[in-house]
Amino acid sequence: MPRFSVIVPAYKVQAYLQESLDSVLSQSYPDLELIAVDDASPDACGAIIDECAARDPRVTAVHLAHNLGLGPARNAGLARATGDYLLFLDGDDTLAPGALQAITDRLKATGSPDVLVYDYARSFWTGELVRNRLAHRLREDGPASFRLTDRPALLSMLMVVWNKAYRREYVEREGLEFPPGFYEDTPWTYPALLAAESVAVLDRVCVHYRQRRTGSILTTTSRRHLDVFDQYDRVFGYLAARPELERWRPAVHRRMAEHFCALYADPRRLPRAGRAEFFARASALLRRYRPPGGGGALPPSPSRTDRLRHALMRLGLRRTYRLASAARAAALASARAGSALGRGLRESALRLHYRVQRLLPLRPELAVFSAYWHGGYACNPAAIEATLRELAPRMRTAWICDPRHAATLPPETTPLTPGSAAYWTALARATYLTTNVNFDRALVKRPGQVLLQTQHGTPLKRVGLDLQDRPAAAPTADFEGLLRGADQWDFLLSANRHSTLVWERAVPASYTTLEYGYPRNDPFHRAAQAEVVALRERLGIAPGTTAILYAPTHRDYRRSRPEHLDFERVLRDLGPRFTILARTHLTYAGTEPARDPHPRLLDVSGHPSVEELCLASDALVTDYSSLMFDYASLDRPIVIHADDWEAYEAARGTYFDLRTCPPGAIARTEDELVDIFATGHWQGSRSAQLRAAFRARFCSYDDGYAAERVVRRVFLGQQAPLPAVIPLEDRRPAPPAPSVAASAAAARTPLTAGLWP
Repeated sequence: MPRFSVIVPAYKVQAYLQESLDSVLSQSYPDLELIAVDDASPDACGAIIDECAARDPRVTAVHLAHNLGLGPARNAGLARATGDYLLFLDGDDTLAPGALQAITDRLKATGSPDVLVYDYARSFWTGELVRNRLAHRLREDGPASFRLTDRPALLSMLMVVWNKAYRREYVEREGLEFPPGFYEDTPWTYPALLAAESVAVLDRVCVHYRQRRTGSILTTTSRRHLDVFDQYDRVFGYLAARPELERWRPAVHRRMAEHFCALYADPRRLPRAGRAEFFARASALLRRYRPPGGGGALPPSPSRTDRLRHALMRLGLRRTYRLASAARAAALASARAGSALGRGLRESALRLHYRVQRLLPLRPELAVFSAYWHGGYACNPAAIEATLRELAPRMRTAWICDPRHAATLPPETTPLTPGSAAYWTALARATYLTTNVNFDRALVKRPGQVLLQTQHGTPLKRVGLDLQDRPAAAPTADFEGLLRGADQWDFLLSANRHSTLVWERAVPASYTTLEYGYPRNDPFHRAAQAEVVALRERLGIAPGTTAILYAPTHRDYRRSRPEHLDFERVLRDLGPRFTILARTHLTYAGTEPARDPHPRLLDVSGHPSVEELCLASDALVTDYSSLMFDYASLDRPIVIHADDWEAYEAARGTYFDLRTCPPGAIARTEDELVDIFATGHWQGSRSAQLRAAFRARFCSYDDGYAAERVVRRVFLGQQAPLPAVIPLEDRRPAPPAPSVAASAAAARTPLTAGLWP
């Protein structure tokens, strides 16, 4: 018996069907059966299905004698399904890479619920991939599984069959099946969710929902859109037969009103001659099934305008409804125009100010810095700014940051609020501009200005033009704009030869690459052990304990913050000699789950300096964060927790397989991670060997003098002599805390097979 039965109906989708079937058969989780149903399609769908069935024994081909529609075609697939869970996929949509593995992992983690709801992204014909705007309702917070009464907002999501996995025993027990006609999902999804004893969610895009330019049912003008009334009759008939579900009538009634209003507002669906009939039948159904006391509540509550539209449709006041809709459209247009006018006047004034400032002479002793999209004083720009003030006291520096981060700035630098007149003056008049991301797209680089791009990490994941074939992971689809920005760079800072080769290929432009190392890592070679001890005291790390810095990166395929570790369990198994410093990636700032305080779990997400956290820790645990390349400069143990490498690599893409050349031990599960620390393998001889090879490859220039090299070359114009790079074997990184340093020197434990590549 397979784990999954994936049912794919097909009718007039020959251009997309092969891709759809391949997206199922190529899943990394292979325990499935694919039931492809040819709904008497007049094109090549039947032949494509037969060819797939001939190549792969997991495919069952079903051919219907007559075209019956999506609902009956799915029923034909259901009749042949034997899997533990049922999934439905339309013949023009695709499963995302790694989707079935993520689904099965979540099913195990949530106790095999009746229904698992997962996310989707709209895939446009232009190549754009846009995630569902209600994805935040799939956050995996709270109980692993629940009843719908605990999360009723799930009913406000798109009520389709293909964004859910259904336990087959549950479907058979409830006797769920699809009716004929358009909107056949409606009488399936409502009962499936309302009657479920256990529901779970997966905050991951598992389906790419194709938005076709032509041929979609939702953009076809037809009287068959009136089938929606029969479908809601079936839903309320189901509720009437199940008195225990009667409490859901207000919520379903409101969703029905929203659905009717949306259909009526879409000029593509209803023929002109059928619009009056649609409104009349909608009015009748809304009155027939209106619950006592009104429409009920379903978070979030409808706006006053929506409540008015629902009421007018229910009362059958079509002319008033049309006038209200026209008035609403006019009011929205007027509000947008007024707001745009105010913004436009201010922006016009600032643009004029910027143009005037660009006519004035550059200020040769002014340098402007920024980091992390108007964040605080951090990273390579901060290290360079501090060294610039030390080596060239005559220079004046300014830092672009949001006012809430101004407290992180040293008193010697001037804060600049993004978008202010002072901000535009500085961009126009400063001779030197330094950032680790990008400056404002409206920046016009003047002759004589020098722009230094420092970047903010060695690239493991793909960047720049290498993301053209991965739109879901790309921070922008404007690759031409990306290159226009790079054309303004005079210098690009590189930490190693790998970075140089990646950036020059992925962001090609005429900049000069400076292979000087990362200035932010200079403190790793300057700090004394006494400073390390002082940092640990300030952070609250108990003397004599081993401090593990846990710093995972973000996931492009998720919106909410993933929980990769059960901290309570890890700390319990490791015992009192270990403390965890947990640092959330800045992408998930503000999403940390509430936890009971634990004396050996320190949340350091808000600490302003990740470099200080590195110095204070004795080992790093990360997944695919570029922090590993920086931490390797410290020559302290690193453990990779790669529990979802396949999904991460499929979503984002990487430049090399980290598992083949890691900086230390690799744990693929939480159990393996605990074992690596409990047995001492994290600081054993094999760990040191792997780290040495990693340092030789990626830490070529990080010797404590990177910032000085940058300042002398870029700001002082010195070609030579610059501080020569200290050979790797001659460097003396900051030592860890005394007790851990002693145990590390004594540890020479052989490694357990299976934990290493």
